[in-house]
Amino acid sequence: MLLRTLVPALVAVAFVAGCSSNAISPNYTSENPDIMRIGDDRPADPERYVEEMGSYCVEVEETWNDHGTTPDGQTLWAKDTARSVVPCD
Repeated sequence: MLLRTLVPALVAVAFVAGCSSNAISPNYTSENPDIMRIGDDRPADPERYVEEMGSYCVEVEETWNDHGTTPDGQTLWAKDTARSVVPCD
């Protein structure tokens, strides 16, 4: 009876140990600093702007939000974008 409970537990431990050694380390860099930045100072939010899409227009509002920290304690900033349809002027 002990063998029935011990074998699955050992298999689970071996599986977890094997998977953890192959873990991919995170990369906290971006090719495009317009969407992600690292640092303690919050980036300034860009101005709202309106894009003409032909028969309608879209107002775009972008804001920088705190999305956690890196392992060395730096703040991770990501840009969020909100779009809404507005009448063209």
